[in-house]
Amino acid sequence: MYQIIKTEGRAKRAQLETVHGTIQTPVFMNVGTAAAIKGAVSTMDLQEIKTQVELSNTYHLHVRPGDKVVKQLGGLHKFMNWDKPILTDSGGFQVFSLSKLRRIKEEGVYFNSHVDGRKIFMGPEESMQIQSNLASTIAMAFDECPSSRADRDYVQASVNRTARWLKRCKEEMARLNSLEDTINKNQLLFGINQGAVYEDIRISHAQEIAEMDLDGYAVGGLAVGESHEEMYRILDEVVPHLPQNKPTYLMGVGTPSNILEAVSRGVDFFDCVYPSRNGRHGHVYTSQGKRNLFNARYELDSRPIEEGCQCPACRHYSRAYIRHLLKAKEMLGMRLCVLHNLYFYNHMMEEIRQALEQGRFEAYKKEKLEGFEQAKAEK
Repeated sequence: MYQIIKTEGRAKRAQLETVHGTIQTPVFMNVGTAAAIKGAVSTMDLQEIKTQVELSNTYHLHVRPGDKVVKQLGGLHKFMNWDKPILTDSGGFQVFSLSKLRRIKEEGVYFNSHVDGRKIFMGPEESMQIQSNLASTIAMAFDECPSSRADRDYVQASVNRTARWLKRCKEEMARLNSLEDTINKNQLLFGINQGAVYEDIRISHAQEIAEMDLDGYAVGGLAVGESHEEMYRILDEVVPHLPQNKPTYLMGVGTPSNILEAVSRGVDFFDCVYPSRNGRHGHVYTSQGKRNLFNARYELDSRPIEEGCQCPACRHYSRAYIRHLLKAKEMLGMRLCVLHNLYFYNHMMEEIRQALEQGRFEAYKKEKLEGFEQAKAEK
């Protein structure tokens, strides 16, 4: 059950009750593609850095170790020792990212595995079956994510097919949730809005899927090549056409600035690989912008990554030490940067929720964005 606690303009402070606990929104989901956060981060670490939702990838877990293996081991929660909500994306994004390895048909998508080249078929029913085997809290509908630069005719045909696939997903999810041997019979289904940068296609698709009374709705196919301004324009147009009494999820976004802008446009859920990917390369987020710890200026810097930060890295280690670890290619350096970045994102979401509760989100957003801009100007 989704409940809105407070609003400020279009921004929503809400909560979603699930079988694996209540998610306080707005929320940033920490991305663990293959059932682990890249950077040697454990689920115990995730508890410590205040992670609410872990996100894993349907296609990758189907390829390795295999969703049937995960089911035999009791589902994803048991497999990775995580007792809070898990969202699994449907494999639809791989239709975009593995474009050289796939063929799209009405029945579904034929892939060659990126691991060993073996043939894989995934359609709406298969995606739902895999996600049911994984027993995640929230399953995403199977869709095609067309390039934001695709021509209008292609995008329209793709969106029409995604709408047909969504009906099949919903029917299959209902069937799976009724089966005796299904691990999570309360699995939720989120549909995905597509349409590249064509407002009218997006709006029409949003209106169509809104009538299907799903558990939540995502906006997909953004942050894949279009400008930030285009992304904000699409959100301005589309979000009002999605059900306000259901969670709204902006997939694969983004930077701290993107998140602040999207919250003000009514988005509740976010995920992005930025914090972990950047952390693995020594780039860390702070209220004063992003820092590259490889820089020589940090060689003798005994301060934490960000003063006042309560993450495990900042509580115990200096910039100088973490820089040394990174330069020496010690895995601990990468791990500490990833922990800091995920904590930074999780903590920022906590601040956003507090600001919304207190009716001062716009002021908070302005202050944060100005801090990021000032930091850019000083570099």
